[in-house]
Amino acid sequence: MNKVFGIGLNKTGTKTLGACLVHFGYKHKSVDVPAFELYKKGDLNGLFEIIYKYDSFEDWPWPLIYKEVDEKFPDSKFILTIRKTPEIWYKSLCRHAEYYGPGKYRKHIYGFEWPHKHKQHHLAFYDKHVEDVTDYFKSQPEKLLIVCWENGDGWEKLSSFLGVDCPKIPLPHTNKRRSKMEVLTNRIRKFL
Repeated sequence: MNKVFGIGLNKTGTKTLGACLVHFGYKHKSVDVPAFELYKKGDLNGLFEIIYKYDSFEDWPWPLIYKEVDEKFPDSKFILTIRKTPEIWYKSLCRHAEYYGPGKYRKHIYGFEWPHKHKQHHLAFYDKHVEDVTDYFKSQPEKLLIVCWENGDGWEKLSSFLGVDCPKIPLPHTNKRRSKMEVLTNRIRKFL
């Protein structure tokens, strides 16, 4: 089984991708605090040790090291999750920040704990990431799949890319948008 790396930014459907990979039987690793700390220290060998133990990955820090991973694990496949538009992604990132509060990941990756009031910076970051990934894999397109759940991509496209049977169940959309009441309740709970 080839290793599979979800290399979309957060709030692009990474959790949905993770749920799909688990359904296919991959031993999966999502966002990981110890791995992120290794990334911040520049400890690639430590990250590679984690990678040896799992089959698939998504969320932080994996989208930040796809080039290094490709060099070390050349048989890997990569899945870039994107949103319908960068604007939709930015709004989702803002809602996520409102729900969870300031974030150390956001601060380290995007330069700000809160995306609010930094729209152009975030949109440029998103566009650059998508462009960098597609440019990197231009000479080896068989290693990269780009999916946008909002555009109707689903099991069939994912199954074909991974060479596995297509499930006959609905795509497991996770992290659906929260209501304003849920956001407010979570803020109050954290405050108390």
